[in-house]
Amino acid sequence: MNREIILYIAASVDGYIAEADGSIDFLGGGIELVEEDTSYQELMEKIDTVVMGRTTYDQVVNDLSPEQYPYEEQISYIITSHPEENAEKLIFTNQDPVALVQELKKQEGKAVWIVGGASIIAPLVEAKLIDTYILTTIPKILGKGIPLFNEFNGSVELKVEQVYVKNDMVYTTYSNQNH
Repeated sequence: MNREIILYIAASVDGYIAEADGSIDFLGGGIELVEEDTSYQELMEKIDTVVMGRTTYDQVVNDLSPEQYPYEEQISYIITSHPEENAEKLIFTNQDPVALVQELKKQEGKAVWIVGGASIIAPLVEAKLIDTYILTTIPKILGKGIPLFNEFNGSVELKVEQVYVKNDMVYTTYSNQNH
């Protein structure tokens, strides 16, 4: 049984995961969380490993959650060209994302969450390694920014598994049909 590889990410209606300057303020911009949304908790129960790029890691520790690292119960792989000293459950690596995820898929464990960003996501999409895509569409058109999917070769066939709207955001779950 291969571990499930999940991309769970939010993007604007026009497909950007960050503004041109890298800012992600639009993600929480004035959205009132009226309805309870358990998709994040459900994801956290399924995973034991997170994979992200250095820019995303820096955003998490500096901007989103400076008080407490939100993935301290999971093993974190941070892909960076300047690896630091590893800490418990925090692994800095300059390994290629595709090679890393292929390795993780073979290991025992729960699902793996690909946190971001675009330079990590594109090679994994192209290699058809992402099993489940959970995309949250934020009701905002940015016009420009950092795209969710960088260009890559080939196409990936997806099947829509679930769509729902909560708190004015659209949640769509797709499964990869290339398996």
